[in-house]
Amino acid sequence: MTWTFRLGHLLGSELRVHATFFLLLAWVAAAAWAESGPAAALDNTLFILALFGCVVAHEYGHALMARRYGIKTPDITLLPIGGMARMERMPENPAHEIAVALAGPAVNVIIWGLLIVFGASTEMEALADPTNPQDFLGRLAAVNLFLAVFNLIPAFPMDGGRVLRAALSMSMDRVRATRVAATAGQIAAFLFGFLGLTSGNLILLLIALFIFVAAQAEARDVESRDLAEGLHLRDAVITSFESLSPSDPMHVAAQTLIRTTQHEFPVLHADGRLAGFLTRQALFRAMAEGHNTHPVGEEMEEVPALPLSAPLAKAMDALQQAPAVAATDAGGHVVGYVTSENLGELMVLRSRK
Repeated sequence: MTWTFRLGHLLGSELRVHATFFLLLAWVAAAAWAESGPAAALDNTLFILALFGCVVAHEYGHALMARRYGIKTPDITLLPIGGMARMERMPENPAHEIAVALAGPAVNVIIWGLLIVFGASTEMEALADPTNPQDFLGRLAAVNLFLAVFNLIPAFPMDGGRVLRAALSMSMDRVRATRVAATAGQIAAFLFGFLGLTSGNLILLLIALFIFVAAQAEARDVESRDLAEGLHLRDAVITSFESLSPSDPMHVAAQTLIRTTQHEFPVLHADGRLAGFLTRQALFRAMAEGHNTHPVGEEMEEVPALPLSAPLAKAMDALQQAPAVAATDAGGHVVGYVTSENLGELMVLRSRK
């Protein structure tokens, strides 16, 4: 995800924050300052930071439970609407998916319980009084309980929606279960959007948009994986392509981009082995910065390489983290590559058969 900043590495996952999160902090602080002064701005800012600390714990609940089933979580990103744990894949075993989905809300319930033990107030009158010393902990406890309940709404791909999909998968195929859960998620998104519009709640509108788009995207991904069942990398690989050398200057890459229909270029050593890939975005960035004489090797990025016999689903997993996947023969020489774009075209063609 672009516009994100690395905070560090914790428990096997890289923790990142999106730039728009800082806009949220600034907006909260400015609104509180304008209404009640600097003390309120500091209090509200600290509360948002504490709240998002709980959100991080929620996402690590998912990540650590997924690790039990052999699924890694490369990174966790903080957004203004919450957190997002990017897993290598979702567990296909319904029981495992339910466990992973429930692990996040369970963390919020545990935090709520601990805050109550440490004296957080549960009385609405006390929470409404900003002079009450228990206000901060009480609000944090209340929001954690709200997060646990809210995330269990059966709106795919929220946690409750994943539980719904997993439960449906026990009595129907996974593709159909995903379609039903995604439809439920999009209906919920419309309701959230309506509430957001009528109440003027921007955050609720953003959540509605996220749920609607994410439900549709994940439903398509599950359908694509179903269509890819039994296929191998050789069935989707692009074999007619032009490559570059690590020593080629960037202006040569620009000329090749104009001359061909390729959006990305394999960068190969003289022996035909993979050095990296040069994407169109990297090429444009380098040319805009005046690096037209820089060697391609300085602008390329690493991509995974798989043998032609690899299952196509494995390539789909790899494409979640890379712009392309190189296909190699038995000797390790690059004979082609796949991208999300041409893989999508293949899935469309197969769905029409």
